[in-house]
Amino acid sequence: MKWEDNRRSSNVEDRRNESPSNFGSNQNNSMLAFLPIIKMLIGTKIGRIILIIGAISYFMGFNPLSLLDMVPSTQNSAASQVINSKKDDNNAQFVSAVLAQTEDIWTKVFQKYNASYVEPKLVLFRNSVRSACGNASSETGPFYCPVDQKVYLDLSFFDELAKRHDAPGDFAQAYVIAHEIGHHVQNITGTIDKVQKEKQKSSTKQQNELQVKVELQADCYAGLWAYYSKKDFDSLEEGDIQEALNAANAIGDDTLQKKAHGHVVPDSFTHGTSKQRMSWFKKGFDTGDLKACNTF
Repeated sequence: MKWEDNRRSSNVEDRRNESPSNFGSNQNNSMLAFLPIIKMLIGTKIGRIILIIGAISYFMGFNPLSLLDMVPSTQNSAASQVINSKKDDNNAQFVSAVLAQTEDIWTKVFQKYNASYVEPKLVLFRNSVRSACGNASSETGPFYCPVDQKVYLDLSFFDELAKRHDAPGDFAQAYVIAHEIGHHVQNITGTIDKVQKEKQKSSTKQQNELQVKVELQADCYAGLWAYYSKKDFDSLEEGDIQEALNAANAIGDDTLQKKAHGHVVPDSFTHGTSKQRMSWFKKGFDTGDLKACNTF
């Protein structure tokens, strides 16, 4: 995919410096390391005063151990190494460029229907994150939260996509981003709200079937984005569409279940089969038509 010369989005929230899940554990480990010093300070009057000041400072939000470089102020050292890596920063630039292109494309599509496109935010995080939809870890994978209208992405998923799912390539990564943006389109057009209301009066099997339709439509919207990416931006290179199809195939419910358990349970599908996901992406790409993405 040709993306380097594209504009960057101003809607990226970079939270890779934050590490809410690790911060507490790092603090606890550092406090244990200071137990001998604490015991020594308790034995003297001046020591007890220092401990009291330290305790007050701690509960006011200042970590006194940070003065001794024992505890990072916002993240662990492993995260720092990742964040400062050239590869990670390049991936962040790529995400920003793809997001910017989705903004331009969906603004144009909405204008055809005399509507205004509301741009979502995209949050980059490492390990874990807090969203308006609750806390999530990297294991959750990329997701969209309709409550705060934000896409959440741990860049390590790109490595997982290539290595674990055997779906490498920058356009495979772009497909994942475009799919999540597809959920945003569903949110601001009222689709997600309608589906949620329908789920409330449905059985578990019916709820799963509805969710499959939601996911397949997002795949179709990703294909529609790819159509305009080629038509208006000339971003596609040879093999790009195949990369997206490989990714869609790799994360189909049947493929994932077969790999994990050796068999499939169709009633439990929530995203669609590999064939369905590839088919709906291709439909969006071939037509470039929003109405062609009606999976309902």
